[in-house]
Amino acid sequence: MRDDTDSTVLFSERLSPAWWIWLVAAGFSAAWVLVFQPVSAVIGVIVALIVFGALAVVLTTTTPAVSVTRRRVRAGRASIEPWLLASPEALRGEDARRARGVEFNALSYQCIRGWIQPMVRVEVADPEDSTPYWLISTRRPEELAEALRKAGAQSRPDAERPKGEQAAASPERL
Repeated sequence: MRDDTDSTVLFSERLSPAWWIWLVAAGFSAAWVLVFQPVSAVIGVIVALIVFGALAVVLTTTTPAVSVTRRRVRAGRASIEPWLLASPEALRGEDARRARGVEFNALSYQCIRGWIQPMVRVEVADPEDSTPYWLISTRRPEELAEALRKAGAQSRPDAERPKGEQAAASPERL
C-alpha cells in the first residue's frame, strides 16, 4: 500500500514573470501601433493586440514550476529523487549574484529566471550523475531549502529499513 505522505507537496512555486516583464511586453506591443500608423491606426491596434496576445501566451506557457514532494523534486523540465540531493543553500543578494557569475559551473542544472534574484543551490549527491548541483530561482529560498532538507531526510532508501540492512537500487533509477 502506498503511503499518502509520499505525494504531499512540501513546496510549490511558479516562476512567473515579474510585473515589469508585462510592462515591457505591453510597450513592445504598443510600438506596433506606430509601425502601422502610416497604413491604418486600426490595423496597428489589431496587430498590437495580436502581438501582446502572442507574448502573453509565450510568457505563461514557458513559465517553469518548482515543486518538492517526498518522492520527487521538480524544477522546470528536470526531476530527481530528493535523497539524491544534499546541502541545499538559500542564496540572496551578493551570494546569488556570485552563484550566477564567477562561481557558476556550466555542468550544473539551472532553472533560473533573470527577474527572480534569490535562488537555492543544492548539491547532487548521486555519484553516477555528472551534474555537480542544481541552481533554482525562487522567491522563497529559505522555504525551498527547508523543503529540500525535509524531503531528502524523509525519502532516503535507508530511512525506513532496520539498521544493517542494505538498500536496494531504487526502481525509478533502473
